[in-house]
Amino acid sequence: MEKRNFNAEMLDEIARIPLNEKPRLLLHCCCGPCATAVIEKLLPHFEITLFYYNPNTYPESEYLKRFETLEKYAVDAGLHVGVIKAGYRPEEYFEAIKGFEDTSEGGARCSACIEMRLSATADYAAANGFGYFASTLSVSPMKNQTVINEAGFRQEKRTGVKYLVNDFKKNDGYKRSVEISREYGLYRQNYCGCEASLKGRLKNG
Repeated sequence: MEKRNFNAEMLDEIARIPLNEKPRLLLHCCCGPCATAVIEKLLPHFEITLFYYNPNTYPESEYLKRFETLEKYAVDAGLHVGVIKAGYRPEEYFEAIKGFEDTSEGGARCSACIEMRLSATADYAAANGFGYFASTLSVSPMKNQTVINEAGFRQEKRTGVKYLVNDFKKNDGYKRSVEISREYGLYRQNYCGCEASLKGRLKNG
């Protein structure tokens, strides 16, 4: 089966937007650094609101630190975008990964976590009149863009809100995120977010 070019599909979707329109897009953000290059790429085409929903993040102090970094970047860069912080509800994460707690990094546990976050994003987008939703997750070279996009398509079908297909790591997206993070002095974490990923990081040095 031919591998899909999600980046090309995104560009095709953007090209179909009338030049005098900027649809409202709800962008799920896992952290500040990942959001930087994604916002830069999408802001010319969409009216963006950032949606920080990450109940997987451990501990709560880390959850707050990542949000503060995202908010700081939005202000310091003069982005003029809305920023929404969902409450810290780790019980929603544990419910989502039930039965997959002991699976390996990048496996079923991570897929369930991605599904949970995109589901919440799509629900908020549907309830608040957004035309599109997307996530910054695919900018990370550690994330599987196929898993992310398939979750997005499922949530589009469930809610009726258009999912902006993407692979934000393409065309040096990750490299650009590192450059912008360095320019603005952003905190860059060294583990994905959940307790299991933190333990894995500490174990492997």
